[in-house]
Amino acid sequence: MSLSILNRVNDFFESYAKAFEHFDTKLMAYLHNMPCTLLYDDTISMYTDASKLEGLFNQGVHFYKQHSIIHARAEVWNMQAWTDNTVKVKVNWMYFDADKKPVYTCDYHYVLKLDKHDHLKIVLSVSVNERERIDAWLQQQSNK
Repeated sequence: MSLSILNRVNDFFESYAKAFEHFDTKLMAYLHNMPCTLLYDDTISMYTDASKLEGLFNQGVHFYKQHSIIHARAEVWNMQAWTDNTVKVKVNWMYFDADKKPVYTCDYHYVLKLDKHDHLKIVLSVSVNERERIDAWLQQQSNK
């Protein structure tokens, strides 16, 4: 197994977090392989067109802007190289408001693969608990 792919994972997620903070949905989509799969408990979405994935991210950006969530940090909890070109990663995402106060955290599992240009791309994204964490946070907000 190559260590070089493991050494690139943190930089990849730092780039993803910066894309989020700039609401750069085009870059967010670019960081995904085509085709890619997004998996939630109740849905599976497969994308073969980056512009459609970008559209999904645009919807998400609207939510984040509406709720003043503008900072993100990805903490890589573990990673395992499956091959020289493929790695499984567990990430805890932390989201913050404009004052950098924590809003919510959530966990994801990813499968990343090097593309033909030697760039890491997300092939599979599995949301473990984001919807539940967002719902809990929204409930707290409505009780204030």
